[in-house]
Amino acid sequence: MTTIIQRLNLALSFIFVGAIALSSTILSAQTYPSKSVRLVVPYAAGGATDMVARLLAVRLQEVMGQPFVVDNRAGANGNIGSDFVAKSPADGYTLMVADLGTFTSGAAVYPNLPFDPLNDFTPITMLLGSPYGLAINPSLPVNNVKELLAYAKANPGKFNYAMLGNGSASHLAGIELSALAGVPMTFVPYKGGSPALTDVAGGQAQALSIAMLSTYPFVKSGKIKLVGVMSRERLSFLPDIPTVAESGFPGYVAGQWQALYAPKGLPKEIADKLRTEVIKFLSSAEIKKRFADQGAEVITSTPEELARFVSDEKAKFVRLVKDHNIKVD
Repeated sequence: MTTIIQRLNLALSFIFVGAIALSSTILSAQTYPSKSVRLVVPYAAGGATDMVARLLAVRLQEVMGQPFVVDNRAGANGNIGSDFVAKSPADGYTLMVADLGTFTSGAAVYPNLPFDPLNDFTPITMLLGSPYGLAINPSLPVNNVKELLAYAKANPGKFNYAMLGNGSASHLAGIELSALAGVPMTFVPYKGGSPALTDVAGGQAQALSIAMLSTYPFVKSGKIKLVGVMSRERLSFLPDIPTVAESGFPGYVAGQWQALYAPKGLPKEIADKLRTEVIKFLSSAEIKKRFADQGAEVITSTPEELARFVSDEKAKFVRLVKDHNIKVD
């Protein structure tokens, strides 16, 4: 009898502790955030991911009543900032707006990352998708993809192709184009889209694969020239710019996606609260048009859909790396 009573008491104590933990989590979600939130961007300021993060920070601060502070932690193709987030407390006060290239192309090139892209983070929602544009310095004497490749072939060792870090989706997009065309190129890594675009505009590098969300302001100002877009179809607001696919490389598509993440173990109630506010903001007609006019599409998701997308994209890049024998120093 004593043993039965002891077991009942033990079971009741587990139930009691579980109830306390659950109520504590719910209370935490109800009062979240009670202090400032760090929004990590694992790239330099000024790029597409940074732009998205700063828009989100302003909106979340307005609706949640606490500061959302953007923290740029650039380096190693986003790995430094991502590793920082992976090792941060899962309390909702450290979040990350990530370019999924870090978790897909980066993971394909660097199999020994200090974090697991699929298991060390809490996926919250997809944010945006933007096709790459093939951007060049306006002074180059070329007007389309074929002429650009012919110029690169005629100037071996003098054609610098900027890319957003070793192993980035931008890097692999350039390597794939180089391999398909049979034209060697010198790839130069940068810590983010803004410094890469600045150098292409200034002539320190000649070309770059980068998201239209980053590129389009430079195109409108005349600092950058587009010779192709890496989407499946021509962009509605740039109908005269051909796709790379129709320029002799069928099926060639490349782009950039941003998503919101937290460290692994973030309470579901906090994740749901964040996702609800983010989706509400991105779903407005004004915001959708704002991004569409710059070549980006609002794409929100469930955590499960985001995790599946990243897994599928990583598998695609693993095949690309293997097929083209891509190695990064």
